[in-house]
Amino acid sequence: MAHAGREAGTAQVVATAGHVDHGKSTLVEALTGMATDRLAEERRRGLSIDLGFAWTRLPSGRTVAFVDVPGHRRFVGTMLAGVGAVPAAMFVVAADEGWMPQSQEHLAALDALRVRHGLLVVTRSDLADPEPARTQALEKLAASSLGAVEAVCVSAPAPARTGIDLLLPALDRLVAGIPRPRTEGPVRLWIDRSFSARGAGTVVTGTLQAGRISLADRLEAAAAARPVTVRGLQSMGQALPHVTAPARVAVNLRGVRAAELSRGDALVTPGTWLASRTVDVLLRGAPAGRLPGGLTLHLGSAAVAVRARRLGDASARLALAEPLPLRIGDAGLLRHPGAHDIAAGVTVLDVRPPELLRRGAAGVRARELQGMDGTPDGRSEVRRRGLIRTGELAAMGADVPFAPVAGDWLADPARWSELRAELERLVGEHAREDPLAPGLTVADAGRRLGLPDVQLAAELVRAPLVVRDGRILAAAPDRQLPPAVRSAVDRLRRQLADAPFQAPDADRLHGLGLDERALRAAVRTGALLRVDAGVYLLPGADAEAVRVLRALPQPFTVSQARRALGTTRRVAMPLLEMLARRGVTRRDADGRHHRVVG
Repeated sequence: MAHAGREAGTAQVVATAGHVDHGKSTLVEALTGMATDRLAEERRRGLSIDLGFAWTRLPSGRTVAFVDVPGHRRFVGTMLAGVGAVPAAMFVVAADEGWMPQSQEHLAALDALRVRHGLLVVTRSDLADPEPARTQALEKLAASSLGAVEAVCVSAPAPARTGIDLLLPALDRLVAGIPRPRTEGPVRLWIDRSFSARGAGTVVTGTLQAGRISLADRLEAAAAARPVTVRGLQSMGQALPHVTAPARVAVNLRGVRAAELSRGDALVTPGTWLASRTVDVLLRGAPAGRLPGGLTLHLGSAAVAVRARRLGDASARLALAEPLPLRIGDAGLLRHPGAHDIAAGVTVLDVRPPELLRRGAAGVRARELQGMDGTPDGRSEVRRRGLIRTGELAAMGADVPFAPVAGDWLADPARWSELRAELERLVGEHAREDPLAPGLTVADAGRRLGLPDVQLAAELVRAPLVVRDGRILAAAPDRQLPPAVRSAVDRLRRQLADAPFQAPDADRLHGLGLDERALRAAVRTGALLRVDAGVYLLPGADAEAVRVLRALPQPFTVSQARRALGTTRRVAMPLLEMLARRGVTRRDADGRHHRVVG
Protein backbone atom coordinates (compact mmCIF):
# COMPACT_ATOMS: atom_id res chain seq x y z
CA MET A 1 0.00 0.00 0.00
CA ALA A 2 1.22 3.52 -0.79
CA HIS A 3 2.11 5.89 1.99
CA ALA A 4 -0.89 7.89 3.20
CA GLY A 5 -1.63 10.88 1.01
CA ARG A 6 0.66 9.61 -1.80
CA GLU A 7 -0.30 8.06 -5.11
CA ALA A 8 0.97 4.68 -6.22
CA GLY A 9 4.20 5.11 -8.16
CA THR A 10 5.10 8.38 -6.46
CA ALA A 11 8.60 8.36 -4.96
CA GLN A 12 11.15 11.00 -4.21
CA VAL A 13 14.25 10.41 -6.33
CA VAL A 14 17.81 10.55 -5.00
CA ALA A 15 21.01 10.17 -7.04
CA THR A 16 24.20 8.59 -5.79
CA ALA A 17 27.47 10.48 -6.14
CA GLY A 18 31.09 9.77 -5.28
CA HIS A 19 34.42 8.37 -6.44
CA VAL A 20 34.64 5.16 -8.45
CA ASP A 21 34.60 1.95 -6.41
CA HIS A 22 33.58 3.64 -3.16
CA GLY A 23 30.60 1.29 -2.86
CA LYS A 24 27.68 3.29 -4.31
CA SER A 25 26.07 0.34 -6.09
CA THR A 26 26.74 -2.02 -3.20
CA LEU A 27 25.12 0.48 -0.85
CA VAL A 28 22.01 0.82 -3.05
CA GLU A 29 21.75 -2.97 -3.25
CA ALA A 30 22.01 -3.20 0.55
CA LEU A 31 19.18 -0.66 0.88
CA THR A 32 16.88 -2.07 -1.80
CA GLY A 33 17.85 -5.68 -2.40
CA MET A 34 18.25 -4.81 -6.10
CA ALA A 35 21.44 -4.95 -8.14
CA THR A 36 21.71 -1.76 -10.20
CA ASP A 37 24.64 -3.03 -12.32
CA ARG A 38 22.36 -4.45 -14.99
CA LEU A 39 24.90 -4.85 -17.82
CA ALA A 40 27.04 -7.96 -18.13
CA GLU A 41 30.12 -5.79 -18.62
CA GLU A 42 29.37 -3.91 -15.41
CA ARG A 43 29.10 -7.13 -13.44
CA ARG A 44 32.28 -8.49 -15.05
CA ARG A 45 34.33 -5.34 -14.42
CA GLY A 46 32.86 -4.60 -11.01
CA LEU A 47 32.06 -0.97 -11.75
CA SER A 48 29.05 0.96 -13.04
CA ILE A 49 29.28 2.30 -16.58
CA ASP A 50 25.64 3.25 -17.07
CA LEU A 51 22.78 4.49 -14.92
CA GLY A 52 21.11 2.04 -12.57
CA PHE A 53 17.76 2.28 -10.80
CA ALA A 54 16.34 0.78 -7.61
CA TRP A 55 13.86 1.68 -4.89
CA THR A 56 12.85 0.86 -1.35
CA ARG A 57 10.25 1.64 1.32
CA LEU A 58 11.40 3.89 4.16
CA PRO A 59 10.34 3.60 7.84
CA SER A 60 7.72 6.34 7.38
CA GLY A 61 6.07 4.44 4.53
CA ARG A 62 7.47 6.81 1.92
CA THR A 63 9.23 5.34 -1.07
CA VAL A 64 12.62 6.49 -2.27
CA ALA A 65 14.01 5.69 -5.72
CA PHE A 66 17.73 5.76 -6.44
CA VAL A 67 19.51 6.75 -9.63
CA ASP A 68 22.86 5.01 -9.27
CA VAL A 69 25.52 6.81 -11.32
CA PRO A 70 28.99 5.64 -12.39
CA GLY A 71 31.94 7.08 -10.52
CA HIS A 72 34.72 6.59 -13.08
CA ARG A 73 35.89 9.85 -14.69
CA ARG A 74 35.37 8.37 -18.18
CA PHE A 75 31.65 8.21 -17.44
CA VAL A 76 31.13 11.66 -15.95
CA GLY A 77 28.79 12.50 -18.84
CA THR A 78 26.62 9.56 -17.83
CA MET A 79 26.77 10.65 -14.20
CA LEU A 80 25.56 14.14 -15.18
CA ALA A 81 22.65 12.64 -17.11
CA GLY A 82 21.63 10.86 -13.92
CA VAL A 83 21.81 13.78 -11.52
CA GLY A 84 20.57 16.45 -13.91
CA ALA A 85 16.90 15.74 -13.25
CA VAL A 86 17.20 14.78 -9.58
CA PRO A 87 16.69 17.12 -6.57
CA ALA A 88 18.85 15.30 -4.00
CA ALA A 89 22.07 13.29 -3.71
CA MET A 90 23.39 10.55 -1.47
CA PHE A 91 27.11 11.32 -1.47
CA VAL A 92 29.33 8.29 -0.86
CA VAL A 93 32.93 8.39 0.45
CA ALA A 94 34.91 5.30 1.47
CA ALA A 95 36.44 5.37 4.95
CA ASP A 96 39.66 3.68 3.83
CA GLU A 97 40.34 6.10 0.93
CA GLY A 98 38.63 9.34 1.93
CA TRP A 99 38.15 12.24 -0.46
CA MET A 100 39.28 11.38 -4.01
CA PRO A 101 39.46 13.11 -7.43
CA GLN A 102 36.05 11.96 -8.60
CA SER A 103 34.60 12.89 -5.21
CA GLN A 104 35.61 16.45 -6.01
CA GLU A 105 34.37 16.24 -9.59
CA HIS A 106 30.99 14.89 -8.54
CA LEU A 107 30.64 17.55 -5.86
CA ALA A 108 31.57 20.26 -8.37
CA ALA A 109 28.81 18.95 -10.65
CA LEU A 110 26.23 18.92 -7.86
CA ASP A 111 27.25 22.43 -6.86
CA ALA A 112 27.06 23.68 -10.46
CA LEU A 113 23.58 22.15 -10.78
CA ARG A 114 22.55 23.81 -7.49
CA VAL A 115 21.51 20.55 -5.84
CA ARG A 116 20.55 21.63 -2.31
CA HIS A 117 19.49 18.41 -0.59
CA GLY A 118 21.97 15.73 0.35
CA LEU A 119 23.15 13.06 2.73
CA LEU A 120 26.72 11.87 3.32
CA VAL A 121 27.33 8.14 3.65
CA VAL A 122 30.80 6.92 4.69
CA THR A 123 31.17 3.34 3.45
CA ARG A 124 33.66 0.59 4.30
CA SER A 125 33.65 1.77 7.92
CA ASP A 126 34.74 -1.71 8.92
CA LEU A 127 38.06 -1.26 7.06
CA ALA A 128 39.17 2.05 8.60
CA ASP A 129 38.19 4.65 11.15
CA PRO A 130 35.42 6.57 9.32
CA GLU A 131 35.84 9.81 11.29
CA PRO A 132 38.66 11.39 9.21
CA ALA A 133 36.81 10.73 5.94
CA ARG A 134 33.54 11.93 7.49
CA THR A 135 35.06 15.19 8.80
CA GLN A 136 36.80 16.00 5.53
CA ALA A 137 33.77 15.19 3.40
CA LEU A 138 31.41 17.25 5.57
CA GLU A 139 33.72 20.26 5.20
CA LYS A 140 33.78 19.85 1.42
CA LEU A 141 30.01 19.46 1.17
CA ALA A 142 29.35 22.41 3.48
CA ALA A 143 31.19 24.72 1.05
CA SER A 144 28.91 23.67 -1.82
CA SER A 145 25.23 24.15 -2.63
CA LEU A 146 24.48 21.13 -0.42
CA GLY A 147 25.55 22.98 2.71
CA ALA A 148 25.41 21.20 6.07
CA VAL A 149 24.22 17.62 5.66
CA GLU A 150 23.60 14.65 7.90
CA ALA A 151 26.25 11.90 7.84
CA VAL A 152 25.91 8.14 8.42
CA CYS A 153 28.75 5.60 8.60
CA VAL A 154 28.04 2.12 7.24
CA SER A 155 29.53 -1.12 6.10
CA ALA A 156 27.32 -2.30 3.25
CA PRO A 157 28.65 -5.70 2.13
CA ALA A 158 27.00 -8.75 3.64
CA PRO A 159 27.31 -10.52 5.99
CA ALA A 160 29.09 -7.93 8.18
CA ARG A 161 26.56 -5.26 7.25
CA THR A 162 26.26 -2.38 9.75
CA GLY A 163 24.69 1.09 9.81
CA ILE A 164 21.87 0.42 7.36
CA ASP A 165 19.35 0.63 10.21
CA LEU A 166 20.61 4.21 10.83
CA LEU A 167 20.78 5.11 7.14
CA LEU A 168 17.13 4.35 6.38
CA PRO A 169 15.73 6.91 8.89
CA ALA A 170 18.32 9.43 7.69
CA LEU A 171 17.06 8.93 4.14
CA ASP A 172 13.54 9.42 5.46
CA ARG A 173 14.55 12.79 6.93
CA LEU A 174 16.27 13.75 3.68
CA VAL A 175 13.21 12.90 1.59
CA ALA A 176 10.87 14.71 3.98
CA GLY A 177 12.87 17.92 3.53
CA ILE A 178 12.67 18.01 -0.27
CA PRO A 179 9.97 20.42 -1.48
CA ARG A 180 7.03 18.77 -3.19
CA PRO A 181 7.05 19.42 -6.93
CA ARG A 182 4.25 20.88 -9.01
CA THR A 183 1.80 18.08 -9.80
CA GLU A 184 -0.34 19.95 -12.33
CA GLY A 185 0.63 21.60 -15.57
CA PRO A 186 2.94 20.68 -18.45
CA VAL A 187 5.29 17.69 -18.40
CA ARG A 188 8.97 17.58 -19.36
CA LEU A 189 10.46 14.11 -18.92
CA TRP A 190 14.19 14.04 -19.65
CA ILE A 191 14.94 10.65 -21.18
CA ASP A 192 17.90 8.74 -19.75
CA ARG A 193 17.25 5.42 -21.51
CA SER A 194 15.44 4.39 -24.70
CA PHE A 195 15.04 0.75 -25.72
CA SER A 196 12.69 -1.66 -27.43
CA ALA A 197 10.91 -4.20 -25.22
CA ARG A 198 9.59 -7.45 -26.70
CA GLY A 199 5.83 -7.28 -27.08
CA ALA A 200 5.68 -3.62 -26.06
CA GLY A 201 7.83 -1.65 -28.48
CA THR A 202 9.50 1.62 -27.57
CA VAL A 203 10.14 2.27 -23.87
CA VAL A 204 11.86 5.29 -22.36
CA THR A 205 12.78 5.95 -18.74
CA GLY A 206 13.38 9.12 -16.79
CA THR A 207 12.74 11.08 -13.60
CA LEU A 208 9.38 12.85 -13.63
CA GLN A 209 10.17 16.14 -11.92
CA ALA A 210 6.76 17.79 -12.22
CA GLY A 211 3.29 17.16 -13.60
CA ARG A 212 1.46 13.94 -14.33
CA ILE A 213 1.52 11.36 -17.13
CA SER A 214 -1.50 9.16 -17.86
CA LEU A 215 -2.32 6.36 -20.26
CA ALA A 216 -3.38 7.63 -23.71
CA ASP A 217 -1.76 11.04 -23.11
CA ARG A 218 -0.48 12.67 -26.27
CA LEU A 219 3.03 13.96 -25.73
CA GLU A 220 5.74 15.23 -28.03
CA ALA A 221 9.29 14.08 -28.59
CA ALA A 222 10.79 17.55 -28.26
CA ALA A 223 13.88 17.17 -30.43
CA ALA A 224 11.89 16.14 -33.50
CA ALA A 225 8.62 17.86 -32.50
CA ARG A 226 7.03 14.46 -33.14
CA PRO A 227 3.72 13.44 -31.55
CA VAL A 228 3.68 10.23 -29.50
CA THR A 229 1.02 8.47 -27.44
CA VAL A 230 1.45 6.85 -24.02
CA ARG A 231 0.38 3.21 -24.32
CA GLY A 232 1.79 1.98 -21.01
CA LEU A 233 3.28 3.26 -17.74
CA GLN A 234 5.38 1.66 -15.03
CA SER A 235 6.92 3.02 -11.88
CA MET A 236 8.94 0.89 -9.46
CA GLY A 237 7.83 -2.28 -11.16
CA GLN A 238 4.09 -1.48 -11.11
CA ALA A 239 1.94 -0.99 -14.20
CA LEU A 240 -0.14 2.13 -13.49
CA PRO A 241 -2.88 4.18 -15.21
CA HIS A 242 -1.04 7.39 -14.32
CA VAL A 243 2.09 8.57 -12.54
CA THR A 244 2.41 11.87 -10.66
CA ALA A 245 5.68 13.60 -9.82
CA PRO A 246 8.04 12.95 -8.19
CA ALA A 247 8.70 9.51 -9.64
CA ARG A 248 10.94 7.28 -11.65
CA VAL A 249 8.89 6.25 -14.64
CA ALA A 250 9.08 3.96 -17.66
CA VAL A 251 6.84 5.03 -20.53
CA ASN A 252 5.78 2.72 -23.34
CA LEU A 253 5.24 4.88 -26.44
CA ARG A 254 3.31 4.52 -29.67
CA GLY A 255 4.31 6.52 -32.73
CA VAL A 256 8.10 6.42 -32.50
CA ARG A 257 10.85 3.81 -32.77
CA ALA A 258 13.31 3.38 -29.91
CA ALA A 259 16.22 4.20 -32.23
CA GLU A 260 14.68 7.61 -32.91
CA LEU A 261 14.99 8.60 -29.23
CA SER A 262 18.09 8.74 -27.08
CA ARG A 263 19.43 10.01 -23.78
CA GLY A 264 19.03 13.78 -23.66
CA ASP A 265 15.76 13.87 -25.60
CA ALA A 266 12.65 14.91 -23.69
CA LEU A 267 8.96 14.07 -23.72
CA VAL A 268 6.90 17.23 -23.29
CA THR A 269 3.30 18.37 -23.24
CA PRO A 270 2.67 19.74 -26.76
CA GLY A 271 2.50 23.50 -27.17
CA THR A 272 3.78 24.32 -23.68
CA TRP A 273 7.56 24.43 -24.14
CA LEU A 274 9.84 26.58 -26.29
CA ALA A 275 12.54 24.83 -28.29
CA SER A 276 15.54 27.07 -27.62
CA ARG A 277 18.71 27.26 -29.70
CA THR A 278 19.98 30.47 -28.11
CA VAL A 279 19.81 31.24 -24.39
CA ASP A 280 21.26 33.85 -22.07
CA VAL A 281 22.56 32.40 -18.80
CA LEU A 282 23.92 33.40 -15.44
CA LEU A 283 27.41 31.98 -14.86
CA ARG A 284 28.46 30.54 -11.52
CA GLY A 285 32.05 29.75 -10.64
CA ALA A 286 33.37 30.75 -14.06
CA PRO A 287 36.88 32.25 -14.22
CA ALA A 288 37.28 35.80 -15.47
CA GLY A 289 37.89 36.36 -19.16
CA ARG A 290 36.65 34.42 -22.15
CA LEU A 291 35.03 31.03 -21.84
CA PRO A 292 36.97 28.22 -23.52
CA GLY A 293 35.79 26.78 -26.81
CA GLY A 294 34.42 23.29 -27.34
CA LEU A 295 32.07 23.35 -24.37
CA THR A 296 29.16 21.02 -23.67
CA LEU A 297 26.00 22.11 -21.88
CA HIS A 298 24.68 19.46 -19.49
CA LEU A 299 21.07 20.10 -18.47
CA GLY A 300 18.53 17.48 -17.48
CA SER A 301 19.83 14.34 -19.18
CA ALA A 302 20.95 16.33 -22.25
CA ALA A 303 24.53 16.99 -23.29
CA VAL A 304 24.66 19.50 -26.16
CA ALA A 305 27.63 21.22 -27.76
CA VAL A 306 27.49 25.01 -27.40
CA ARG A 307 29.28 28.13 -28.54
CA ALA A 308 29.59 30.47 -25.58
CA ARG A 309 29.89 34.24 -25.85
CA ARG A 310 30.63 36.03 -22.64
CA LEU A 311 28.45 39.12 -22.16
CA GLY A 312 29.45 40.32 -18.69
CA ASP A 313 31.36 39.13 -15.66
CA ALA A 314 28.58 36.72 -14.74
CA SER A 315 26.56 36.27 -17.94
CA ALA A 316 26.93 34.62 -21.31
CA ARG A 317 25.01 33.76 -24.45
CA LEU A 318 24.95 30.11 -25.48
CA ALA A 319 24.29 28.97 -29.04
CA LEU A 320 23.17 25.33 -28.84
CA ALA A 321 23.98 22.82 -31.56
CA GLU A 322 20.53 21.28 -30.99
CA PRO A 323 17.35 22.87 -29.60
CA LEU A 324 16.28 21.99 -26.07
CA PRO A 325 12.95 22.56 -24.27
CA LEU A 326 14.11 25.06 -21.66
CA ARG A 327 12.57 27.46 -19.18
CA ILE A 328 13.77 30.40 -17.12
CA GLY A 329 15.47 29.11 -13.98
CA ASP A 330 16.70 25.80 -15.42
CA ALA A 331 20.07 24.86 -13.94
CA GLY A 332 22.88 23.19 -15.86
CA LEU A 333 26.62 23.28 -16.25
CA LEU A 334 29.25 23.88 -18.91
CA ARG A 335 31.95 21.27 -19.22
CA HIS A 336 34.97 20.81 -21.41
CA PRO A 337 34.74 17.08 -22.28
CA GLY A 338 38.46 16.64 -22.95
CA ALA A 339 39.61 18.48 -19.84
CA HIS A 340 37.31 16.59 -17.43
CA ASP A 341 36.51 19.80 -15.57
CA ILE A 342 33.54 22.07 -15.16
CA ALA A 343 33.87 25.50 -16.76
CA ALA A 344 30.84 26.99 -15.01
CA GLY A 345 27.45 26.34 -13.55
CA VAL A 346 24.65 28.08 -15.43
CA THR A 347 21.14 29.26 -14.68
CA VAL A 348 18.92 30.01 -17.66
CA LEU A 349 17.82 33.67 -17.64
CA ASP A 350 16.21 34.04 -21.06
CA VAL A 351 15.08 31.42 -23.57
CA ARG A 352 14.14 34.01 -26.23
CA PRO A 353 16.91 36.61 -25.98
CA PRO A 354 17.09 39.62 -28.33
CA GLU A 355 19.56 39.65 -31.19
CA LEU A 356 22.80 41.53 -30.62
CA LEU A 357 23.06 43.48 -33.85
CA ARG A 358 24.37 46.92 -32.95
CA ARG A 359 27.77 47.91 -31.71
CA GLY A 360 27.77 47.83 -27.91
CA ALA A 361 24.63 45.66 -27.76
CA ALA A 362 26.44 42.95 -25.77
CA GLY A 363 27.34 45.42 -23.03
CA VAL A 364 23.79 46.74 -22.87
CA ARG A 365 22.49 43.20 -22.64
CA ALA A 366 24.97 42.33 -19.88
CA ARG A 367 23.74 45.26 -17.80
CA GLU A 368 20.14 44.14 -18.30
CA LEU A 369 20.99 40.60 -17.23
CA GLN A 370 22.61 41.86 -14.01
CA GLY A 371 19.17 42.36 -12.51
CA MET A 372 18.01 38.80 -13.28
CA ASP A 373 18.57 35.74 -11.08
CA GLY A 374 16.62 33.05 -12.95
CA THR A 375 13.38 33.50 -11.00
CA PRO A 376 10.57 33.58 -13.59
CA ASP A 377 8.56 36.79 -13.26
CA GLY A 378 5.80 37.47 -15.76
CA ARG A 379 5.54 41.20 -15.15
CA SER A 380 9.27 41.69 -15.67
CA GLU A 381 9.27 39.58 -18.83
CA VAL A 382 6.39 41.60 -20.32
CA ARG A 383 8.19 44.82 -19.42
CA ARG A 384 11.41 43.69 -21.11
CA ARG A 385 9.67 42.46 -24.26
CA GLY A 386 6.94 45.09 -24.60
CA LEU A 387 4.57 42.63 -26.30
CA ILE A 388 4.28 38.87 -25.83
CA ARG A 389 1.62 36.18 -26.17
CA THR A 390 0.29 34.56 -23.00
CA GLY A 391 1.21 31.08 -24.27
CA GLU A 392 4.80 32.06 -24.99
CA LEU A 393 5.15 33.69 -21.58
CA ALA A 394 3.79 30.60 -19.84
CA ALA A 395 6.10 28.38 -21.92
CA MET A 396 9.04 30.39 -20.57
CA GLY A 397 7.95 29.35 -17.07
CA ALA A 398 6.57 32.73 -16.02
CA ASP A 399 3.15 33.69 -14.69
CA VAL A 400 0.63 35.72 -16.73
CA PRO A 401 0.48 38.94 -14.65
CA PHE A 402 -2.57 40.69 -16.12
CA ALA A 403 -5.24 40.52 -18.82
CA PRO A 404 -4.28 40.65 -22.51
CA VAL A 405 -4.82 43.87 -24.46
CA ALA A 406 -5.95 42.02 -27.59
CA GLY A 407 -6.57 38.32 -28.16
CA ASP A 408 -3.80 36.56 -26.25
CA TRP A 409 -1.35 39.48 -26.48
CA LEU A 410 0.07 40.99 -23.31
CA ALA A 411 1.51 44.50 -23.39
CA ASP A 412 3.71 46.39 -21.01
CA PRO A 413 1.57 49.41 -19.95
CA ALA A 414 4.36 51.91 -20.62
CA ARG A 415 5.08 50.42 -24.05
CA TRP A 416 1.37 50.37 -24.86
CA SER A 417 1.10 54.08 -24.06
CA GLU A 418 4.13 54.80 -26.26
CA LEU A 419 2.54 52.89 -29.13
CA ARG A 420 -0.71 54.84 -28.78
CA ALA A 421 1.16 58.13 -28.90
CA GLU A 422 3.14 56.94 -31.92
CA LEU A 423 -0.06 55.89 -33.69
CA GLU A 424 -1.58 59.35 -33.15
CA ARG A 425 1.58 60.88 -34.58
CA LEU A 426 1.50 58.59 -37.65
CA VAL A 427 -2.19 59.32 -38.35
CA GLY A 428 -1.64 63.08 -38.01
CA GLU A 429 1.43 62.97 -40.22
CA HIS A 430 -0.45 60.97 -42.85
CA ALA A 431 -3.31 63.49 -42.85
CA ARG A 432 -0.96 66.47 -43.16
CA GLU A 433 0.92 64.90 -46.07
CA ASP A 434 -2.31 64.35 -48.04
CA PRO A 435 -5.42 65.78 -46.35
CA LEU A 436 -7.79 64.27 -48.95
CA ALA A 437 -6.32 60.77 -48.70
CA PRO A 438 -8.13 58.19 -46.55
CA GLY A 439 -6.66 57.43 -43.13
CA LEU A 440 -4.03 54.80 -42.52
CA THR A 441 -5.24 51.25 -42.99
CA VAL A 442 -5.09 49.20 -39.79
CA ALA A 443 -2.62 46.87 -41.50
CA ASP A 444 -0.34 49.73 -42.59
CA ALA A 445 -0.43 51.24 -39.10
CA GLY A 446 0.60 47.89 -37.63
CA ARG A 447 3.45 47.59 -40.13
CA ARG A 448 4.75 51.10 -39.41
CA LEU A 449 4.60 50.48 -35.68
CA GLY A 450 6.42 47.16 -36.05
CA LEU A 451 3.56 45.22 -34.44
CA PRO A 452 3.55 41.40 -34.73
CA ASP A 453 -0.25 41.19 -35.11
CA VAL A 454 -2.59 43.56 -36.99
CA GLN A 455 -5.20 43.07 -34.25
CA LEU A 456 -2.94 45.06 -31.93
CA ALA A 457 -3.11 48.12 -34.18
CA ALA A 458 -6.91 48.14 -34.03
CA GLU A 459 -6.84 47.81 -30.22
CA LEU A 460 -4.52 50.80 -29.94
CA VAL A 461 -7.18 53.11 -31.38
CA ARG A 462 -8.88 55.41 -28.88
CA ALA A 463 -10.05 59.04 -28.86
CA PRO A 464 -9.16 61.21 -30.67
CA LEU A 465 -8.74 58.35 -33.20
CA VAL A 466 -11.45 56.13 -34.69
CA VAL A 467 -11.56 53.23 -37.14
CA ARG A 468 -13.83 53.68 -40.15
CA ASP A 469 -13.99 51.16 -42.98
CA GLY A 470 -10.72 49.58 -41.90
CA ARG A 471 -8.86 52.90 -41.73
CA ILE A 472 -7.65 54.90 -38.74
CA LEU A 473 -8.34 58.64 -38.64
CA ALA A 474 -9.12 61.40 -36.19
CA ALA A 475 -12.53 61.22 -34.50
CA ALA A 476 -13.23 64.90 -35.25
CA PRO A 477 -11.26 65.32 -38.43
CA ASP A 478 -13.33 68.11 -40.03
CA ARG A 479 -10.54 70.44 -39.00
CA GLN A 480 -8.15 68.35 -41.09
CA LEU A 481 -9.89 69.16 -44.41
CA PRO A 482 -7.89 71.49 -46.63
CA PRO A 483 -9.16 75.10 -46.44
CA ALA A 484 -10.57 74.99 -49.99
CA VAL A 485 -12.60 71.84 -49.30
CA ARG A 486 -13.74 73.09 -45.90
CA SER A 487 -14.89 76.34 -47.56
CA ALA A 488 -16.81 74.42 -50.24
CA VAL A 489 -18.53 72.29 -47.57
CA ASP A 490 -19.46 75.47 -45.69
CA ARG A 491 -21.07 76.88 -48.86
CA LEU A 492 -23.05 73.67 -49.33
CA ARG A 493 -24.08 73.74 -45.67
CA ARG A 494 -25.52 77.24 -46.14
CA GLN A 495 -27.44 76.16 -49.25
CA LEU A 496 -28.97 73.20 -47.45
CA ALA A 497 -29.83 75.12 -44.28
CA ASP A 498 -33.42 75.87 -45.37
CA ALA A 499 -33.91 72.83 -47.64
CA PRO A 500 -31.94 70.02 -46.03
CA PHE A 501 -33.09 67.31 -48.50
CA GLN A 502 -32.51 69.17 -51.78
CA ALA A 503 -29.21 67.48 -52.53
CA PRO A 504 -27.28 69.26 -55.29
CA ASP A 505 -26.57 67.38 -58.51
CA ALA A 506 -23.07 66.59 -59.82
CA ASP A 507 -22.70 69.85 -61.75
CA ARG A 508 -23.68 71.91 -58.75
CA LEU A 509 -21.29 70.03 -56.50
CA HIS A 510 -18.50 70.53 -58.98
CA GLY A 511 -19.32 74.22 -59.15
CA LEU A 512 -18.94 74.41 -55.38
CA GLY A 513 -15.45 72.93 -55.70
CA LEU A 514 -16.35 69.41 -54.53
CA ASP A 515 -14.96 66.79 -56.92
CA GLU A 516 -15.08 63.05 -56.15
CA ARG A 517 -11.86 63.09 -54.13
CA ALA A 518 -12.97 66.04 -52.05
CA LEU A 519 -16.39 64.48 -51.50
CA ARG A 520 -14.81 61.21 -50.26
CA ALA A 521 -12.64 63.17 -47.85
CA ALA A 522 -15.64 65.16 -46.58
CA VAL A 523 -17.63 61.96 -46.01
CA ARG A 524 -14.69 60.25 -44.37
CA THR A 525 -14.23 63.12 -41.94
CA GLY A 526 -17.94 63.28 -41.16
CA ALA A 527 -18.46 66.68 -42.82
CA LEU A 528 -20.99 65.23 -45.33
CA LEU A 529 -23.41 62.27 -45.41
CA ARG A 530 -23.29 60.08 -48.52
CA VAL A 531 -26.75 58.70 -49.28
CA ASP A 532 -25.96 57.24 -52.69
CA ALA A 533 -23.72 57.92 -55.68
CA GLY A 534 -24.13 61.60 -56.41
CA VAL A 535 -26.45 62.21 -53.44
CA TYR A 536 -24.85 64.06 -50.53
CA LEU A 537 -26.56 65.66 -47.53
CA LEU A 538 -25.41 67.20 -44.28
CA PRO A 539 -24.71 65.03 -41.23
CA GLY A 540 -27.91 64.49 -39.26
CA ALA A 541 -30.16 64.62 -42.34
CA ASP A 542 -30.97 60.93 -41.88
CA ALA A 543 -32.22 61.49 -38.33
CA GLU A 544 -34.27 64.49 -39.48
CA ALA A 545 -35.83 62.36 -42.24
CA VAL A 546 -36.96 59.80 -39.67
CA ARG A 547 -38.60 62.58 -37.63
CA VAL A 548 -40.47 63.86 -40.71
CA LEU A 549 -41.57 60.40 -41.88
CA ARG A 550 -42.77 59.44 -38.41
CA ALA A 551 -45.38 62.23 -38.67
CA LEU A 552 -46.89 60.80 -41.89
CA PRO A 553 -49.94 58.51 -41.87
CA GLN A 554 -48.64 54.94 -41.89
CA PRO A 555 -48.00 53.38 -44.34
CA PHE A 556 -46.84 56.02 -46.78
CA THR A 557 -45.79 56.08 -50.45
CA VAL A 558 -42.57 57.34 -51.99
CA SER A 559 -44.49 60.32 -53.35
CA GLN A 560 -45.82 61.16 -49.87
CA ALA A 561 -42.33 60.88 -48.44
CA ARG A 562 -40.86 63.05 -51.25
CA ARG A 563 -43.42 65.82 -50.67
CA ALA A 564 -43.00 65.72 -46.88
CA LEU A 565 -39.22 65.94 -47.22
CA GLY A 566 -39.40 68.67 -49.84
CA THR A 567 -37.14 66.89 -52.30
CA THR A 568 -37.08 64.97 -55.56
CA ARG A 569 -37.45 61.28 -56.30
CA ARG A 570 -33.68 61.23 -57.05
CA VAL A 571 -33.05 61.91 -53.36
CA ALA A 572 -36.12 60.35 -51.74
CA MET A 573 -35.67 56.85 -53.20
CA PRO A 574 -32.04 56.24 -52.09
CA LEU A 575 -32.72 57.93 -48.74
CA LEU A 576 -35.60 55.51 -48.06
CA GLU A 577 -33.42 52.58 -49.19
CA MET A 578 -30.70 53.66 -46.77
CA LEU A 579 -33.20 53.90 -43.90
CA ALA A 580 -34.58 50.48 -44.82
CA ARG A 581 -31.08 48.95 -44.70
CA ARG A 582 -30.71 50.36 -41.23
CA GLY A 583 -34.03 48.83 -40.16
CA VAL A 584 -35.72 52.23 -39.66
CA THR A 585 -38.30 51.75 -42.45
CA ARG A 586 -39.77 48.67 -44.04
CA ARG A 587 -41.13 48.45 -47.56
CA ASP A 588 -44.30 46.46 -48.22
CA ALA A 589 -44.72 44.15 -51.19
CA ASP A 590 -46.86 46.74 -53.00
CA GLY A 591 -44.14 49.39 -52.78
CA ARG A 592 -45.58 51.33 -49.84
CA HIS A 593 -43.36 52.19 -46.83
CA HIS A 594 -44.02 52.45 -43.14
CA ARG A 595 -41.83 53.27 -40.19
CA VAL A 596 -40.46 50.37 -38.17
CA VAL A 597 -41.95 50.49 -34.70
CA GLY A 598 -39.34 51.05 -31.98
